[in-house]
Amino acid sequence: MEKYIINGGNKLSGETSVLGAKNSVLPILAATVIGNNRSTILNIPNLRDVEIMEHILLSLGCIVERIGNTIMVDSRPLNSIVIPEDLVREMRSSIILMGAMLSRVKEVVITYPGGCEIGPRPIDLHLKALRHMGAEIEESYGQLYCKTNGLKGADIQLDYPSVGATENIILAAVTASGITVIRNAAREPEIIDLQNYLNKLGARVSGAGTSVITIEGVKEFKDVTHTIIPDRIVAGTLMVASAITGGDIILKNVIVDHLLSIIAKLRETGTLIYANENTIKVSGPKKLNSIEMLQTLPYPGFPTDMQAQLMALLSVANGTSIICETVFENRYKHAEELTRMGANIKIFGRVAVVKGVKELTGAKVTAKDLRGGAALTLAGLVSRGTTEVSQIFHIERGYENFHTILQNLGANIVKTN
Repeated sequence: MEKYIINGGNKLSGETSVLGAKNSVLPILAATVIGNNRSTILNIPNLRDVEIMEHILLSLGCIVERIGNTIMVDSRPLNSIVIPEDLVREMRSSIILMGAMLSRVKEVVITYPGGCEIGPRPIDLHLKALRHMGAEIEESYGQLYCKTNGLKGADIQLDYPSVGATENIILAAVTASGITVIRNAAREPEIIDLQNYLNKLGARVSGAGTSVITIEGVKEFKDVTHTIIPDRIVAGTLMVASAITGGDIILKNVIVDHLLSIIAKLRETGTLIYANENTIKVSGPKKLNSIEMLQTLPYPGFPTDMQAQLMALLSVANGTSIICETVFENRYKHAEELTRMGANIKIFGRVAVVKGVKELTGAKVTAKDLRGGAALTLAGLVSRGTTEVSQIFHIERGYENFHTILQNLGANIVKTN
């Protein structure tokens, strides 16, 4: 089993560029099945989750070719409606193929999705919306059998601004007859990127980035080339790496507007951040300040995917910080591992009280999910002695060559078996 070995104490410095967003790539790759066309997608990171989505597309009969950070998908030969169970169980994002496949061939068989175990993530919002649009969905032994005689536009009010449900409805509505309106839609930048891809394809989607999205169904599509937006969570993680080590990092190929909530919280810790156009410079302070309250919220609030990384940073800040996780109820698994390294963290349900300590010490710790694993790696960068992070396959689901990027910025980190 591969792991990271980290010897802490080095200040990070230098420049690095941020690749495409995992949470944008996956729904757009799912969307490539809709058009019965050829799609060329640029700026794609080399991640396990992307590889799984490639395998799913191949299993459906699509032709998929990857060259570097570009993937070409020809969905014209699509000849299957069954999404392989073993692949679905590895990756939660596979559920958005429901909407895409209903849009294309009016039928799909899929298993309940897997992914990181960070608490219940029910798909009831997805199923309720698709049924409202005319899909018949039967559940049997963990399988979902979905079919339709033709989806119809509908007015859908989401109980919660779920990213996955918003994406699934958009993909289903692209070919539905009439107009679909999604209210209380997710506002994440990745939704805007999906809209931009679909509109290049020939779809008529508007309102992404706001709480009301409108989709007018169409039947004709064309070949398309699209570039994925930069990954704001990878950018945020590297910003924390600079802050926690007292480093000096320049990040290129970022969209500053997508990072405003992260920038605001890091500035509260005393971190200096300078931004212009698509570049950010992050200079860590000599001593980090605590944060009175950090609450995760749907975009544009502070992202749940950055909570673990901030907890690592606050564990060595001066004072006591309060974190409230409102998105996922079981997203504090990293807290126990940080405590092994000397952190002072107490968990009360959805609230974490983090009392900063003078220093962390290296220990053997386990990555239990994607972002928690990244947080442990960041903690290792600033710990006295050697830190060993195991089960890094979780980390590699969302970060391409994470250890290499950190090495190039001056970290003493190696990947080993």
